[in-house]
Amino acid sequence: MKEKNFVLYDVIFYLVFPIALWHMLRDPIGDYYAMLLSSVPGIIYTIYRFLALKKVNLFGIYMITTLVVGTLVDVLSGSAIRLLWNNVIYAYILGAFFLLTIIIKRPIALYFALDFSEMQGYDRKFSKRLFYKKKLLHLFNWIVVGFALQDILLASVKVWLIQKYGVEAFDEGLILRQILNWGLTIPIIGGFFYIGKVIQQSPELIEEVENEMKEA
Repeated sequence: MKEKNFVLYDVIFYLVFPIALWHMLRDPIGDYYAMLLSSVPGIIYTIYRFLALKKVNLFGIYMITTLVVGTLVDVLSGSAIRLLWNNVIYAYILGAFFLLTIIIKRPIALYFALDFSEMQGYDRKFSKRLFYKKKLLHLFNWIVVGFALQDILLASVKVWLIQKYGVEAFDEGLILRQILNWGLTIPIIGGFFYIGKVIQQSPELIEEVENEMKEA
């Protein structure tokens, strides 16, 4: 699967298929089971993306863990409206988790960047020392804030949708999730590219890390 096609596949498996299955199945089997079955295409697609990484790393573990937990939340909900509320709670918890990684000085975006750098052939220990330089660490923290904002905004708007429309908020929730995901993913990806640009324009940082590695 080519990286440039991920946006199209995201829309198909996370939006088009779920909404289609939701409308086709809710009358025959009920709202709750229609919601559960509508998540199957996204689950299969997420597993495929996990396997496409071809290496178990933190990013891959994160993908599969959030998939498993999200699926358990859905299956254990017991009713359609409870499923919607549980997803709101889960999104808030996930947003809080992202912010916690900043507080404990382990911003998850930095570790995702380490995974991708390693896959491109860069030494992980060197990259970690480099990324933890104050100039770059500050930028990684802001990227994590973007991650948290995705979940917190989505959960907050879902609260309003559920209160106003009840179970009928399912459609709007799926569409909203994709809009927020891609709306905030663009600046997040831009943040990673900006970090790469800062590194290219800061040879003194690389030299500093090289000297530290020699002395260690």
